[in-house]
Amino acid sequence: MSLDKPDERPNGNSSSFLLTGFPGLEAAHHWISTPFFFIYISVLLGNSTLLLLIKEDHNLHEPMYYFLAMLAATDLGLTLTTMPTVLRVLWLDHREIGKVACFSQAYFIHSLAFVESGVLLAMAYDRFIAIRNPLRYTSILTYTQVLKIGLGVLLRGFVSVIPPIVPLYFFPYCHSHVLSHAFCLHQDVIKLACADTTFNRLYPVVLVVFIFVLDSLIILISYVLILKSVLRIASKEERAKAFNTCVSHICSVLVFYVTVIGLSLIHRFGKQVPHIVHLTMSYVYFLFPPLMNPIFYSVKTKQIRSGFLRLFTNHPSPSHRM
Repeated sequence: MSLDKPDERPNGNSSSFLLTGFPGLEAAHHWISTPFFFIYISVLLGNSTLLLLIKEDHNLHEPMYYFLAMLAATDLGLTLTTMPTVLRVLWLDHREIGKVACFSQAYFIHSLAFVESGVLLAMAYDRFIAIRNPLRYTSILTYTQVLKIGLGVLLRGFVSVIPPIVPLYFFPYCHSHVLSHAFCLHQDVIKLACADTTFNRLYPVVLVVFIFVLDSLIILISYVLILKSVLRIASKEERAKAFNTCVSHICSVLVFYVTVIGLSLIHRFGKQVPHIVHLTMSYVYFLFPPLMNPIFYSVKTKQIRSGFLRLFTNHPSPSHRM
């Protein structure tokens, strides 16, 4: 008895694409899915708990933690966008995805990646103000100002990705309809189009330069200025305390941008690198930052640790005590 498999031949009229798991390791997909599932659950639990904690604990109703909530929400969104199709491919060998669903997934994946970069930039600005101008911190970063920054970050991420995504709905696809990942990426889909894709190839490069590169440079400059301010503090204990408030954010920045740079270098210059390395780097990029960010902030931020203790032991927060 033969099993029917989706046709992988080029078909310009096809209304769907085929996702790909780990080529050559199909027999082990069920085993490979196990760590993915546990990471998925860990990301959901870690970031959801962080959001709940910031919502419930009034001691965390400060600009720093509002930005942290934005980061956790972005990580949740990115994980919920990518992982369902990954697990569906690995568990059920369900590879087919409709074009509209595929393009929508690509839109949210790329938008949320740019939003995450923007949130990390906003968090760097928060630390810059807190250390360079502590007396005016609450008057500069008011609730309204934080809301405006968050809205600006969201608009930049979600609006900037529209121009390259919209043409995907109108391109014919005749080379093939087999994608190289278990989720849809713009750069993956565009390779299958039988049309002039010059704009779709150039615009993302410009976007990456103006968002990822520019954001990372501004964050770097802000930390150079922060370091100068910290070194001016006379007390060694106060210097350590001031710098310690930045450690979690520095870890999040390094994890995010190192994985972005690693993935970009492999895509640009790693044509001779085995495809499994490309796949692994893609999953590291999408899963490692959302997994690690709650851990960084839980381990290195005393207020978060205390908040978790109060949340799970029903201890009242200090501000609620008589």
